[in-house]
Amino acid sequence: MVDPLPVQRKLAAILAADVVGYSRLMGADEEGTLARLKALRAELIDPAIARHNGRIVKTTGDGLLVEFASVVDAMRCATQWQAAMAERAEPGDTRIEWRIGVNLGDVIIDGADIFGDGVNIAARLEVMAAPGGICISRTVVTQTRGKLDFPLEDLGEQALKNIAQPVHVFRVLAERKPMPEPAALPLPDKPSIAVLPFQNISGDPEQEYFADGMVEEIITALSKIRWFFVIARNSTFTYKGRAVDVKEVGRELGVRYVLEGSVRRSGNRIRVTAQLVEAETGNHVWAERYDRDLADIFAVQDEITERVVAAIEPELYAAEQVRSQSKPPESLDAWECVIRALSLIGQGTRDENTEAEALCRRAIGIAPSYGRAHSLLAWALLRRTFWSGGLQTVAPEVTTETQTALAHDDRDPWAHLAQGILLHRLRRPGEAVRALRRALELNPNFALAHASVGGPLAHQGAHQEAIDRAEHALRLSPRDRLVSLYASLAMANVHFTARRYPESVIWALNLIEKSPEYLPGHSILIAALAMEGDLTAAAAARDTLLRLRPEFSLTWIAENSPITGELAERFRDALRKAGVPEA
Repeated sequence: MVDPLPVQRKLAAILAADVVGYSRLMGADEEGTLARLKALRAELIDPAIARHNGRIVKTTGDGLLVEFASVVDAMRCATQWQAAMAERAEPGDTRIEWRIGVNLGDVIIDGADIFGDGVNIAARLEVMAAPGGICISRTVVTQTRGKLDFPLEDLGEQALKNIAQPVHVFRVLAERKPMPEPAALPLPDKPSIAVLPFQNISGDPEQEYFADGMVEEIITALSKIRWFFVIARNSTFTYKGRAVDVKEVGRELGVRYVLEGSVRRSGNRIRVTAQLVEAETGNHVWAERYDRDLADIFAVQDEITERVVAAIEPELYAAEQVRSQSKPPESLDAWECVIRALSLIGQGTRDENTEAEALCRRAIGIAPSYGRAHSLLAWALLRRTFWSGGLQTVAPEVTTETQTALAHDDRDPWAHLAQGILLHRLRRPGEAVRALRRALELNPNFALAHASVGGPLAHQGAHQEAIDRAEHALRLSPRDRLVSLYASLAMANVHFTARRYPESVIWALNLIEKSPEYLPGHSILIAALAMEGDLTAAAAARDTLLRLRPEFSLTWIAENSPITGELAERFRDALRKAGVPEA
């Protein structure tokens, strides 16, 4: 037996940085924000990192993780970075600011990536930093003493999430002119609420799904009330594991109320606490604690929802007698599978979609009458074809799953979503729009359904409604990667359909940036560039797509694309101009 290779470790200085209020900036001006971030990276940040011998390990839409061999270099980079940002004259409502955390610690090497507490502590320090500020660990202070001179504020020992031992934290002080508060998103003209992830305080990481599931059910029930504006789950879950200021959450998401809480499970008993906070003032509107047998968990969810509604709008509560209309499975194991599958699908990657599909099948095996498991399986199967093709092969099973889901629960918006997407892919846009509208009747705040209906509407020529739906989806869920993906796809489609090819190129690039392996984004980019007359760029985009999927061809498009008629001919002609092979 061969001994496994030893884990490779090294000491490194880690800098973690994140844009403050990224969702607000993107919601106000997505294209402008992306352009300014790219310009900042090119003109200021990347050169500073290179100048101080740093290596960018990974990036997200609004953050960077950077490794330095020298902690002195890391701190010089961080302080010069923030000083340069402070000198930039930008309006308060569009100003880009960063939080930075720096740590010196042991990291695990995995190819070009790094892991371990050294990285995790830097990320937690970044969360603690003020806008435009820097937080550092004691090891950084110790190793830079006598080499760098910057004023510090001692924050003392801090307990950081998922870090075993407390970390002594310091804040780097700098003389800066006070900046105005970032402009908040305008509040909707009806009660608006964001439900933050509930804390799992059971002491058992495996019980995390109870807390997540509680939040999912509350959001679903609240979303069925058409008088409410409810922020979608995937946007509020970006705050998970972070110490948040409800005032900042209210500004970033544009809501009047924030619901937060905790779940503690002990044996067969569960305790749920919840509190409703007015975001602008931070005042508690309502708070309650529920101690129940575990078998009563769904009743507890309904009760919490009713109490929240009563606190926000008593008249609405009295008139509607709000109750959750979902049909929970008889088995908590099946429910756990579905909650986890929903989270995985929301990541938008091929591997996680495959795992979600397996979880849905497991849930159905445990509770065959659980409608939501069937509807999520249908959607996971449809998403699989975006990477693999073969829609006609998968369509019969998707049809069976959607029909089964509707037979068990015809008021489940996810079942109508899956049915609508299938009908669109089968080139029946009128029926697809009707199915997706039904999903929105059942859940007016279903951001993914708003984004998904944009595609068939665009192909029917309802260009403005398609744009409105996509924009509303982004407003409902400004931090949801998958909603942004589908909304971008709808926008790229509607502009191509309307012969606005430069705009279609912009949205296709945005789509590819969100999901580099997502074939529709590449095919629309090729066609739009060709119709715009830039055949050189179209050929380069074609080569990129063929590297991703060598069998891509006009025949493949004919078999897998939902478009028909003149639009389909124009799309194929554009691909043909770009040199896409016939078969």
